[in-house]
Amino acid sequence: MKEESPIVYVVDDDPSVRRSLARLIQSEGFRVETFARAQDFLDQKEGTNPSCLVLDVNLPGRSGLDLQRELSSRGYSMPIVFITGYGTIPMSVQAMKGGAVEFLEKPVNDKVLLKAIHQAVEKDRQMKRQYTELKEIQQRLASLTPREREVLPLVVSGMLNKQVALRLGTTEKTIKVHRARIMEKMRADSLADLVRLAQIAGVGFQKS
Repeated sequence: MKEESPIVYVVDDDPSVRRSLARLIQSEGFRVETFARAQDFLDQKEGTNPSCLVLDVNLPGRSGLDLQRELSSRGYSMPIVFITGYGTIPMSVQAMKGGAVEFLEKPVNDKVLLKAIHQAVEKDRQMKRQYTELKEIQQRLASLTPREREVLPLVVSGMLNKQVALRLGTTEKTIKVHRARIMEKMRADSLADLVRLAQIAGVGFQKS
C-alpha cells in the first residue's frame, strides 16, 4: 500500500510568516496547511499522514507551549518544531522536555528549518509504522485461545515443549499442537520471530 504524502502544519499568527513558510516547505515537496491560532489547529481532524507541526511560541490566546501540552494530554504524538521571535532559555527547555524536535529563533534559517522538518516527519513516519505494527500484532494476539495465551509466554521464554506441558499439567503432544497454532496465528516464521512479536506486544516472559 502506497504511503500517504507527508503534511506539515504551520501555526503562526503572522500572515506573512505563514505565507513564506508555506512556500518554503512546499518547495521541498511537502503538503502544507496553515493556521493563525492554536485552537484552529486543534479543531481540525488528525490525519494518518506522516506529519509534523511548525509552531510559533507566542500566539494570541493559547500559546504554542499551551498547545504542546494540550496535544500531549490528548495523546497526540505529532513531532513539533518550535519557532519564535521572543524565545527564552526556560521556554526552550520546557519545549524540549515536552518532546519538541527543535526550538528555533526567528528569522529562521531556511536550511536549518527544513532539516528539522525532515527529521520531524521521519520521526512521525517511524512512530506511525510502529503503531500500525503494534495494532496488527495485538489483533493476532486477540485471535489466540485462552490456553494458547498461557502457552505463548512460556514458549517465548525458551521452555521446551515437555517443560511447558509439565508447567501446565498437560501432554507434550498437546503443547506441540498449541505451539503450531500460535506460530500460525501470530504469523511467525521462527521462534526468534515469535519472540520479537511478543516483545513488541509486551507479553510477559516466564521463568523456566
